[in-house]
Amino acid sequence: MATTLDGKANGLRPPLPLHTATNLDGSRRATTSVVHGWQREDLLEKSPLVLRALATVFSFLSFILLVSNKHGDWMEFDHFQEYRYLASVSALAFVYSLVQSMRPHIHWLRESGDPMTVHSPGIGDFIGDQLVSYLLISALSAAIPITNRMRRAVVNIFTDSTTASISMAFLAFVVLAFSAIITGFKLSKQSYF
Repeated sequence: MATTLDGKANGLRPPLPLHTATNLDGSRRATTSVVHGWQREDLLEKSPLVLRALATVFSFLSFILLVSNKHGDWMEFDHFQEYRYLASVSALAFVYSLVQSMRPHIHWLRESGDPMTVHSPGIGDFIGDQLVSYLLISALSAAIPITNRMRRAVVNIFTDSTTASISMAFLAFVVLAFSAIITGFKLSKQSYF
């Protein structure tokens, strides 16, 4: 028990010597820094997997919204080549993202390892993410002008569905672009020597 100035016990532990308290704070900060570094590295390792899973969902929604957009007469998506292009690119983005997000699980089944162990990125992952994201932005740039012209004339379920499909494809593009950035960063940090 520590004593106060008047000699009475206050029930508290005596303070640690100054050099001991500093060492504890320093080791605590070092431990916290290491743990935060591990968490950042873990986030960096697993984020492309999560981003590709999100791209799978967004591209699937884009594809479904577009191909189910058949309301008779001129309001059929397959009458417009821009929408057919967007549907085919959304389907391609869905298949690519699904395969990329399922690859660790397939590796786990084959190798009996940890299913959340993420393989080191290859140049194929980087090129694939970039290629699919460029195709998505190309399809979006083809579909947006015709949708804007239609929405100036009439706003109905057809134009609303195509707008929703374009929005989902744009989100898939953004997610795959971020995945490409992270994969490129991880590639640049790899040592081949």
